[in-house]
Amino acid sequence: MNEQPKRERFFGGCPHDCPDTCAMYYEVEGGRLVDVRGNKEHPMTRGGLCVKLKDFHEHHYNPDRVLHPLRRAGPKGSRKFIEISWEEAIAEIHARWTDIIDEYGSQAILPYSYLGNEGLVQGLTCGDAFFNRLGTTVNEKTFCASGSSTAWLLTVGPTGGVDPESFVHSKYIVIWACNSISTNLHHWPFVLEAQKKGAKVVVIDSYRSRTAKAADWHIAPKPGTDGALAMGIIAAMIRGNYVDDEWVHEHTVGYPELAQRALDFTPDYVEEVTGVSAEDVAQFAREFASVQPSVIRMGVALERHAGGGQTIRAVCAIPALAGSWRHVGGGLLQMPLWEFPIDWAKVSRPDYIRPHTRVVNNLQLGRALTGDMQLDPPIKGLFVYNTNPVSQAPETNRIVDGLSREDLFFVAAEHFVTDTAAYADIILPATMAGEHDDMMFSWGHFYLTLNEKAIEPRGEAKSNAEIFRRLSAAFGFDDDPRFTMSDMELAEHYIQWDAPQMAGIDMEYFRKHGYFHLAVGTPDDRLPHAEGNFPTPRARWSFSLHGATNFVAPPFRMMYEDKQSGEDVDALPGYLPPRESPATNRKLADQYPLNIISPKSHGFLNSCYANEPHKIQGQGEQFILMNKADAKARSIRDGDPVRVYNERGDFEGLARVTETTKGVIVATLGYWRSLNRSDGSVNCISSDEFASLGHAPTFSDNLVQVRRVN
Repeated sequence: MNEQPKRERFFGGCPHDCPDTCAMYYEVEGGRLVDVRGNKEHPMTRGGLCVKLKDFHEHHYNPDRVLHPLRRAGPKGSRKFIEISWEEAIAEIHARWTDIIDEYGSQAILPYSYLGNEGLVQGLTCGDAFFNRLGTTVNEKTFCASGSSTAWLLTVGPTGGVDPESFVHSKYIVIWACNSISTNLHHWPFVLEAQKKGAKVVVIDSYRSRTAKAADWHIAPKPGTDGALAMGIIAAMIRGNYVDDEWVHEHTVGYPELAQRALDFTPDYVEEVTGVSAEDVAQFAREFASVQPSVIRMGVALERHAGGGQTIRAVCAIPALAGSWRHVGGGLLQMPLWEFPIDWAKVSRPDYIRPHTRVVNNLQLGRALTGDMQLDPPIKGLFVYNTNPVSQAPETNRIVDGLSREDLFFVAAEHFVTDTAAYADIILPATMAGEHDDMMFSWGHFYLTLNEKAIEPRGEAKSNAEIFRRLSAAFGFDDDPRFTMSDMELAEHYIQWDAPQMAGIDMEYFRKHGYFHLAVGTPDDRLPHAEGNFPTPRARWSFSLHGATNFVAPPFRMMYEDKQSGEDVDALPGYLPPRESPATNRKLADQYPLNIISPKSHGFLNSCYANEPHKIQGQGEQFILMNKADAKARSIRDGDPVRVYNERGDFEGLARVTETTKGVIVATLGYWRSLNRSDGSVNCISSDEFASLGHAPTFSDNLVQVRRVN
């Protein structure tokens, strides 16, 4: 009689750059990962996984995975590699980097990472300590939420804001520049529950997304004009006497100055700039202030144009003026990240950074590699992990030019030969989440989530932390215990267990339960700022800022405090127009008359899964949403192949003629250029200029033209 193999179960935490950070179970039979399920007990996950993760176990066994170290065996970009041993790979990296350091200095080496893994141990910052010890250029990582974080920290301070689960108590819910159904799915049930109890759901977005279609009211400002809309709402609240004067007087600073600036945002001006009628602006102002609790969930798209930081500051002011913070489920949600008790200095070890070390930002990799940044010394060594800049970064054609340099020694730690890794000299095989230990913090809820190693890594794959342990040993850094700790020891080392948010629990709690909601109040009673108590210098909400300068929050730049850009910050919120729009750049618009926005795809997680045939089939080929008038003017019919282009680059896709857009075209992000119709993807056309605060990207501040492809 054959016995069925025993099925084992391990705790998992979704590794992806998503606010949901789902709690999962890995199920293993005979050493093989056979299923991944959402944890039904977890209050946010509730047993469900999104379309990206529902077959995550199969992703581990994708036949195209890189399972052994590879050395380039053909021209850069040719995807020709041969297998080598780990010993050979580490020795070659050590030798090449040593030669670079001897000739050019250690700052000629650039690490480059982002949130392809969001874990505390394996994620954004896992290589920081090694590279800081090595003395490399500091990598500033501002793909997402950096501009909103700078604005938030200046205005509100390091607070998590409203618990997303508290939205069930809200009566007026605003989702601003966030397509929750595609990118924040596990928050949506809380919104629906409130909606069923009578709450009004308003979505503010430049196109009619899946979430906008499910709302009670969709407000569609022109791209890049959300700041003018927010200031118009502020002005309407003041004109209509909708301001909670008592709360504002007791808990804010700078209101008289804000009120004076708001006078410039007349109904006619706001309507002309945003395309939103004066009646709608007035109605929103009245309803948001009078229907309490009212709450705003901000999406990262708000920061993605020239005036993004100022826009965030203006949006933040709306619930403060309304006194929404008085109520459970009232106020604002940006990122709960700020209340997680993580000792980021232990993670990144900024004490190793040498004085006057320079900084290179992720968004301007192309400039750094091609010489346009005029770096001295030039970048001669590059290590990329947890990101795919040839898909995700702006001005990707310039990045490809830089990666093609024969004098650049480029190492990638990856799961697949991505469009970026195709140019690497050495590729190191990295583990997937079921193959390593980690602890997951979240930028979308208040849970820490354990991720247990469920299976042995496939082939010779190593965790990111193990890769840096091996590199540390090669360079003699193992004299510091930080560089010899196991993955789980690192997780324990980074958490501030004695912080009040941890309520006295220890790692054993996670081994039994898998997750823990920080002790910062429950969703039914959390009132973080009903009585003010904002973690700002004056413990007040800051409408006005005098003497403030621009910065990137330290966790986004290897905890490096020096070499901040330091531009003066406007004392007040306001509206900075987009750099590229028909209204602000007429000469450019004569050539490229259409605004484009590039939201996240429903079927991909950034560029993850965009190489899986069944995910591509579900998501569909790269498409371009166009309204009927724009399509007709170009003799484009639904389903026609089209080319989208500007002076920075181009990509192709299929036209979808629709009523969901007005004055803007939409092409979702994540497609691999090597798998598209042409050798291009949406970020070929994106500018690498920064937004107004936090060196945020300007992915939504670009003009293009569209032509039918014959």
